[in-house]
Amino acid sequence: MKIGLVGCGDIARKAYLPFAKEKQSVFEIVACCDVREEVAKALATEFGIPNVHGTVEELIADPEVEVILNLTHPAAHAPVNLQALRAGKHAYCEKPFALTLEEGEEVMATAREKNLQVGCAPDTVLGTGIQSCRKLLEDGAIGKPLFAKIHMGGAGHEHWHPNPAFYYQQGGGPMLDMGPYYLSALVQLLGPIQSVEGRAVNGFDSRTIGSEPLKGTVIPVETPTHYVGSMQMACGVIVQVLFSFDLKFGADGCKYPEIYGTEGPLRCTDPNAFDGAPMLNQVYPGGALQPQTPAFSHQGGRGLGLVDMIRAIRENRAPRASGEIAHHILEAMLAFHESEATGKRIELRSTCAQPPMMESAS
Repeated sequence: MKIGLVGCGDIARKAYLPFAKEKQSVFEIVACCDVREEVAKALATEFGIPNVHGTVEELIADPEVEVILNLTHPAAHAPVNLQALRAGKHAYCEKPFALTLEEGEEVMATAREKNLQVGCAPDTVLGTGIQSCRKLLEDGAIGKPLFAKIHMGGAGHEHWHPNPAFYYQQGGGPMLDMGPYYLSALVQLLGPIQSVEGRAVNGFDSRTIGSEPLKGTVIPVETPTHYVGSMQMACGVIVQVLFSFDLKFGADGCKYPEIYGTEGPLRCTDPNAFDGAPMLNQVYPGGALQPQTPAFSHQGGRGLGLVDMIRAIRENRAPRASGEIAHHILEAMLAFHESEATGKRIELRSTCAQPPMMESAS
């Protein structure tokens, strides 16, 4: 299928386009655009993209383009997706799916009305790591899953990111930044989320950038930077949750979700990566976790979800990294804010289907 790329920054150049070279039998990027035209032209030259358009409207109107790959700023994810869908083009975007539920609902309604597919990152959860964890669960390796834990905490992006201000503005924060990886993994492993109960606060009113080129610049904090609480999955599993940019020295157990079953624990792989080995203890209580051989061998890379969506279009099925899942996860993330404001447990209105496991090769 012919792809039109919107947004030609680092995520395109360093992540998506190197993977695209390996998948030219599935899709071809035939056009690109960016608000910085010189960046789009440089990317087109580097990767052999034949057409550079001056605006999003021109790119979407290109009759050769069938799918829009939307790698814009998060605030533009929903608006660009809507433009694409209204023009009769499928759309795949980076996370988060939208910044408000209303935006996400409008995108999903338009996709249904137009009978088009919409997909959304993260697709790391389609890699061999999380998919191998899924296989262990389905094979009964830990018995019946009962509880789970997600801890993702650190000092914040101002210590390394060249321009970290966005992460502390509305639409930023650790939940909307990192939450999609972990909650997408939960949906892949256990199915949809039923309810959320939590707190959403911030530990610091401002941050000082420690990285170049803006070192020393003070930025205000406009969004929560510390989330803690619990979720209940529709299957009954209770999940302990922590997402934070306020932990200067990190936290034990970060990065690796853990699922506890009637027959033992499973330490999952990092949902921010495609690979990794699951860790399992089936020996005795308190025994050491042992690495497991991954059950899958398919190639991972940013764009794996786009490949699956293209195949889903051809096969008339739902994508494994679908807009439906991304919108459901968006509601769960925003529910932490609602729970903070109301002091109540929030029952989610949306749901989604747990997608089938990946095939052994892709």
